[in-house]
Amino acid sequence: MDNKPGKNDNSDKYSLRSKVFNKIREDILSGVYKENEELKEAAISKKLGVSRTPVREALRQLELEELVTIIPNKGAYVKSITTEDIYDIYMIRSYLEGLCARWACEKITDEQKNELEEVIFLSEFHISKGHYDKIFELDNRFHMALYEASGSRLLTHTLTDFHHYAERIRKNTLASKERATNASEEHKAIFNAVTGNDPDLAEKLANEHVVKALENIRTQGMDNLF
Repeated sequence: MDNKPGKNDNSDKYSLRSKVFNKIREDILSGVYKENEELKEAAISKKLGVSRTPVREALRQLELEELVTIIPNKGAYVKSITTEDIYDIYMIRSYLEGLCARWACEKITDEQKNELEEVIFLSEFHISKGHYDKIFELDNRFHMALYEASGSRLLTHTLTDFHHYAERIRKNTLASKERATNASEEHKAIFNAVTGNDPDLAEKLANEHVVKALENIRTQGMDNLF
């Protein structure tokens, strides 16, 4: 039997590295790890059931994304996302989401239309029942489906990253009845423009949707939402 490394060895290695990286990043962005908290390689590797090598590589990659600070001979520490970062993320997102909705007018599939329509229906149902804890997950589903509908792998990747960076603050804002209701109505308007093949309106509504979310954050006070 040939025991030489096969093609899958590298893919498995990169898959593991990616999983470790995504898990640590998710925990940072969701608030599992707090600002300035030390990220101990040994503890994380034990928690994830992996060696310390993929953890070390993930921390280096997270440093490049400025989510982690590595201090030589001391360790890796969580770097905070500032209010300025949140503002920048939302303003960049507003333009990219507009572009995404414009492209979706031309490229959206019937399956993606059905997914968006289902999310809107479920959002309206849960809001009517006061189940605001369900809205965050449905908001994620709507945006991910819209990103996919753009037909652009690069745009989807970029917007998904920005969406995750603001995860904690988005979750807190969508917990309110007013924002959850408004967001659902805005989603429906974007959907109607996309499926009605009106790229100018779809772009405008998607852009305004993100700007309104930012305005809502400012009204509540960013520091209160972290």
